[in-house]
Amino acid sequence: MFIVGITGGIGSGKTAVSDRFATYDIDVVDADLCARVVVEKGKPALAEIIQHFGEGIVNAAGELDRALLRQKVFANADDKQWLESLLHPLIADELMHQLNIAKSPYVILASPLLIESQQYLMCDEVIVVDVPEALQVERTMLRDNNDAEQVKRIIASQTGRQQRLEKASIVIENTAGLDKLDHAVAEHHAQFLQQAAEKKQAG
Repeated sequence: MFIVGITGGIGSGKTAVSDRFATYDIDVVDADLCARVVVEKGKPALAEIIQHFGEGIVNAAGELDRALLRQKVFANADDKQWLESLLHPLIADELMHQLNIAKSPYVILASPLLIESQQYLMCDEVIVVDVPEALQVERTMLRDNNDAEQVKRIIASQTGRQQRLEKASIVIENTAGLDKLDHAVAEHHAQFLQQAAEKKQAG
């Protein structure tokens, strides 16, 4: 399987890029969606989270209050470490399952933690979607209704922009509008089809 990793800081537009690959009928394995799957109602991980943080961490429907959990872990490094040690192995298993059942000529692995969790090591290409930090803050405040300080804390907790760029084999600048993004994805899609075919042939 030819795997293309996509990552970028919060608010960089990773989803906009992976969504465009999906329009070419390319399977997208999204680490954020896998992270939601492993904490669904009835899953053992959710029970452990409730035990650790208390009943208030779920809403009236018994589902995880993700916004509240995010606030708690970004306010307490120990809680963040505890949560990551619980969830990262489960998310990795779910990612591998979804990668193994992908049917398209190549598969996209979209993950905000592609670098931190070493997932980039199983990718044939690593795309970093890049924007200046000021734009990350502006976009995330608009999207998530967070204040600037919380967004900056999230950015500070992620791999630094320079570290991400050092691991990239491809950088997509997401500052020039959707037409430019469409064009970049179309070019890379053609490139990946060819590379995937060559890898398959090499066997």
